[in-house]
Amino acid sequence: MEQHRTRTPQRRQPSQVSPPPPGGLGEGTAASAYPVTVAVAPAPAPGQGAAGPRPGSVAPVVLALRRFPNPRLTGIGAGLFAALTMFLLACLDQLLLGGSEAVYGVLFLLVSALTAYWVRPADLVTAPIIVPIAFAVGVIPVAGGTGGFGGQAMAVVTALAVHAGWLYGGTLVAGLIASVRKIRQMRERQRHLVRADRAAARRPRP
Repeated sequence: MEQHRTRTPQRRQPSQVSPPPPGGLGEGTAASAYPVTVAVAPAPAPGQGAAGPRPGSVAPVVLALRRFPNPRLTGIGAGLFAALTMFLLACLDQLLLGGSEAVYGVLFLLVSALTAYWVRPADLVTAPIIVPIAFAVGVIPVAGGTGGFGGQAMAVVTALAVHAGWLYGGTLVAGLIASVRKIRQMRERQRHLVRADRAAARRPRP
């Protein structure tokens, strides 16, 4: 009788894959198997350049205004400043230019603006009252009166009447600056109250 031979099954070994050679086609094939994400930076806005505006950069005009002196004078201090400044400027005007009306008027406008800008917020209402008094004090050297106290007083009154345009102009400038400062002060106070109300509303109630 014939006997059937049984063969022992042999396990098939997995085919070994040869590693890709360094460089050449192997690296390109391995790299192409995985997606690569490339981040593209947004283009700068026109006018900003490549680096963009710096957050700490300040305009030169703002820096110049910050370097400008900014005292806070009381009502009396502002009155003394305006009166003494106008008197000294009038003396220089009389000495150098023979009492020029235009020069004195322009200087009065500048002093009026500085007085209204430097007076403290609590005394803003005094600025339009101070500058006419300073104008009257400063007009004494350029009035040119003679004949004692009476003649000098009449010369001052005449100069005030002649230079009424400059007087009203300086008073108007002081009034406008004081009004703008007062409005800004009221707005800042209102914003502070609104912020305080919002902060109080966000606090948890016990």
